[in-house]
Amino acid sequence: MTHATAVHVAATASAPALLLRPWEERDIAPLIEVYRDPVMHRWTRIPVANHEDAVRWLEIQSQGWATGDRLSFAVLEQDRLVANVVIKRNAPTDPTGPSADVGYWTAATARGRGIAPRALEALTVWAFSTFADADLDHLRLLHQIDNPASCRVAEKTGYTHKETLLPYPPFPKPGHLHTRHRGA
Repeated sequence: MTHATAVHVAATASAPALLLRPWEERDIAPLIEVYRDPVMHRWTRIPVANHEDAVRWLEIQSQGWATGDRLSFAVLEQDRLVANVVIKRNAPTDPTGPSADVGYWTAATARGRGIAPRALEALTVWAFSTFADADLDHLRLLHQIDNPASCRVAEKTGYTHKETLLPYPPFPKPGHLHTRHRGA
């Protein structure tokens, strides 16, 4: 089990500070609002349309922290929910060494402002630091080939494109696999 923590991302000359923290019950209303965006329905697998869905979604995140297999962070900018980043330590067996998968989404109001790369970079640094003793060699980022924004986020955060993957459920289209190794 991994203990919940918060990660602070310093402000830059052009962007406010970010706070990455485990999801909380007070995030229900902002989560429902974020999921009203049709783009969220395209790229996420667990729908959130109402209070019950949001509670279920938060329970999944809480269970992930309890087991240490799915560590999901709400990303806040000036106390407003702008994104989610997650590390999934139950990644499929990777023949290239011990790995975990990372993922993220951004609220419509946050897209195009550099929030996803800043949050993913913070998560990456945190993961390699937190799991230094767990022999975590690299992180994997997967996205569908028709999601060029995710490709740009991967590139901005030092995740190298490794290969194009065939469609594999639940992904109906080919995908890209990007990786970032410890120390890169």
